[in-house]
Amino acid sequence: MSDIRAGDRSAIQAVLDESYKAWEAGDAYAMVANYTEDATAIMTGSLRESRDAVRHNMALAFAGPLQGTSTYNKQLSLRFVGEDAAIAVSESGILFAGQHEVSEAGKVNATWVFEKRDGQWLVAAYHNSPVHAPAS
Repeated sequence: MSDIRAGDRSAIQAVLDESYKAWEAGDAYAMVANYTEDATAIMTGSLRESRDAVRHNMALAFAGPLQGTSTYNKQLSLRFVGEDAAIAVSESGILFAGQHEVSEAGKVNATWVFEKRDGQWLVAAYHNSPVHAPAS
């Protein structure tokens, strides 16, 4: 059986791939190029309430503690919600210089919410949380 949403799946994967490549390049502008203007992101417990806020915070991070990093990303699922929305779930983590894999403690589950605007898939929201709850 053919996947009638194959084109949409490919377009969403391209958005994710471009974001991952931009992270590796330390390019905050390219990283959010496919975000909606009103996109929200929750990372490390902080809320960023617009594409500009995400870009600003990532630029600071790429100039500081995330300089020279890349990411590990494993897509776990992608489902469509109507014609113009989709939710992708991935397991991700940050690879620091010299690392070839992310420790279990460093992995997060990430949720990406996509919206199709004027024929283009864009990130409308992003959230991540540790894969395993920290020991108390």
